[in-house]
Amino acid sequence: MARIGVVQLARIAGVSASTVSRALAGAPGISADTRARISNLAVQHGFRLNQTARAFRRGQTGTIGLVLPLGHGETQHLSDPFFMSIIGHLADALTERGLELLLSRIIPTDGSWLDRILSSGRIDGAIVIGQSNQSDVIERAARAGAPVVVWGAYRPGMAQITVGTDNVEGGRLAGHHLLARGRHNLLFVGNPQVPEFADRFTGLGEAVAGSGARLDLLPLDLTAAEAEAGMRAHLAHHAAPDGVFAASDVIAIGVIRALVAQGLAVPSAVSVVGYDDVSIAQHSQPPLTTIRQDVAQGVRHLVDLLLRQLAGETVQSIRMQPELIVRESS
Repeated sequence: MARIGVVQLARIAGVSASTVSRALAGAPGISADTRARISNLAVQHGFRLNQTARAFRRGQTGTIGLVLPLGHGETQHLSDPFFMSIIGHLADALTERGLELLLSRIIPTDGSWLDRILSSGRIDGAIVIGQSNQSDVIERAARAGAPVVVWGAYRPGMAQITVGTDNVEGGRLAGHHLLARGRHNLLFVGNPQVPEFADRFTGLGEAVAGSGARLDLLPLDLTAAEAEAGMRAHLAHHAAPDGVFAASDVIAIGVIRALVAQGLAVPSAVSVVGYDDVSIAQHSQPPLTTIRQDVAQGVRHLVDLLLRQLAGETVQSIRMQPELIVRESS
């Protein structure tokens, strides 16, 4: 009988490859009935139990590192609503699989911070949230075969495995929406050092191209307070835009505060669109039009891809489709 691999066995069993690997490795969180059924199918189909178990549990900590590198914005904190959302979903997803989470907020001072985390002996693999300006560091670790999955921007040809929305398409959605609202003096607010933000700006530019609309860039960082202060300074020296696409919902909320403080009503004078659809977006004043990222689905992909890496599988990056959510700010 020809031997089969973990993916084929998973299809036969009707479960994910990571569930097969964890069941055969004796990991917690798998029911006795499921473990027995998968083990029996493995024997029937000539699957090598011991090799798979060793491959999955080659680290022995049972802990996954969650790493947030802040090379571009040291003032950003874990209380950021997007971080809080993704951390909560990751904690739940890992707990369901019997795994622990080790959280690290990193202010990079050299190019070895990720190597130190991965070689510390404290984790089996890492999920990195955002490439910041550290994509080269992450790429080097990925090319060395490190078990790392990234929430971030996809680039063809890179080794790092990413999960995220199609940020260029998200920018296009925002641009087309603002143009449809009759806005022709547009401003993108966000730091293009962040690869995801750079892609959002690119998509906005593609939507605007040929429309006759004007597009400017205000490269502000990530907190609402910084966005508000930066937007106030911008308005003191420039004509007000009639449409703003902010690189995140948090930035958008700071921008709205600055606009209102200058007597510019939202949305009658200025339409504002954010990105992420964090929980505060629908409760802002006015409720925020935004580009939704499905964080819950993204987290499931992050965990599944990392566990499959640890099981010895070859995996591919995943880009999810963004969705325009129209509320009162535009």
